[in-house]
Amino acid sequence: MSPDSVTPGSVRSAYEVNEQIRALWLRAGGSLSTQEREEYELLVVEWAAAIRDEIIEAA
Repeated sequence: MSPDSVTPGSVRSAYEVNEQIRALWLRAGGSLSTQEREEYELLVVEWAAAIRDEIIEAA
């Protein structure tokens, strides 16, 4: 995984995480390796947490 990937306790916005997910898919050419799949899964979890945080803040 790249050094600027998921950091525990990260406070990135859902938009920032989504952009990283998009970049990962572009680099991978639409087919993820095992390592890329692991990175993707971590990013999706981080994105979901960021979405939840943004919804709670908006409420």
